Amino acid sequence: MRVMRSLVWVVLGGCSSTPDTKPEGDGVSGVADTGGGDDALSDEALLRAAIDGAADPAETLQTIANQGGFPIESASGTFLFACLCGEGDWSVAGDFDDWSGEPMSRVGALSWLERSVPEPYEAAYKFTDGTDWFADPLARRYAYDTFGEKSLLRSLEPHLERGFVVESHGLEARELRIFVPRDGFFTHTIVAHDGQNLFDPAAFHGGWQLDSAAWDLPLLVVGIDNTSARVDEYTPFEDVIDGQTVGGAAVAYAELVRDVRVAMEDRYGIANRTALLGSSLGGLASLAVADLQPAEWDAALSLSGTMGWGSIGQNGQTIIDVYAAAGHRSTALYLDSGGGGSCVDADGDGLQDDAPDGADNYCENRQLADQLAESGYSWSVDLWHWHEPGAPHTEASWAARVHRPLEVFMAL
Repeated sequence: MRVMRSLVWVVLGGCSSTPDTKPEGDGVSGVADTGGGDDALSDEALLRAAIDGAADPAETLQTIANQGGFPIESASGTFLFACLCGEGDWSVAGDFDDWSGEPMSRVGALSWLERSVPEPYEAAYKFTDGTDWFADPLARRYAYDTFGEKSLLRSLEPHLERGFVVESHGLEARELRIFVPRDGFFTHTIVAHDGQNLFDPAAFHGGWQLDSAAWDLPLLVVGIDNTSARVDEYTPFEDVIDGQTVGGAAVAYAELVRDVRVAMEDRYGIANRTALLGSSLGGLASLAVADLQPAEWDAALSLSGTMGWGSIGQNGQTIIDVYAAAGHRSTALYLDSGGGGSCVDADGDGLQDDAPDGADNYCENRQLADQLAESGYSWSVDLWHWHEPGAPHTEASWAARVHRPLEVFMAL
């Protein structure tokens, strides 16, 4: 297993590729630099070597991204910014100069700037050539506003962190996205699937907006990006979809999740309570991982989970069968769905998923919740079920009700 602090953007060449309009400063968050100390000094030396022409700029920026990330706080207390921004004259603009911009020096393809920033360094910044504005793709800390992503110097406010890529158990490498709460203090940690959809407002249907839901909570959220193997990794058994047999790699994915958890605990600390969170197939994955590692998770939280997987195109095992056989265990379980349905088992396979009016996995989740109650789980103690009638199977729907599982988990 490898967990690396790494950024792919620098290899591709510097600034992000999509410009936005000029931001209005809002005194945004920043946090104590989690990549500081000796890393910050070595990063400074590396960048100064590149500025002096003694090191390759692209390799240098990649190395710094793998260590502390940007911006670099120098030994003298200034901040060093750098990018491979492309042709033209570039500036660094931010809250600290009312977004007016200070020109960067240029050495070959490398644009760089050293400047002081007034304490307490609660500042956002971007690169600009006067027309286009880009968040720093190598910034360790970042957040979103109405203009898109913005980079942060340091922050004692809630914010996001990047720079970790995980490879584990032969599965494809993927990035982690970390929500760090105010002052870096947390009592609870969530490991969540489909990391690309959790925080970015430009994600499909606006994403989950999970950072907004978690903003005032002492909650660390570790988002694990999905890959092209999402269907296989998130499912504990095979099923037949459109005539193709797919799925069944959840055992390997569960090991990757465990590795991520260990690495993040080493990095940020150990919480009092730790949970899994996901939607749709990600909701199924949460229960599948909790089943495979029942002593390791305080809760598994699922929104619109695909609990009928295994019987969609075949008469196979489902997670409902698995939990029925396991009986009562210590992991608390939250289930929900939108949609609705009359919940009938017309084909006699034991799953109430045959109603033509069924939607958003409502009947399968209702059946699982009722079965769990029969197995010894207690309502509002270690079992919750919420139905949002008619809500569609979309990120916008999950964003509207994700506060419910968060409230349940934070009360544990």
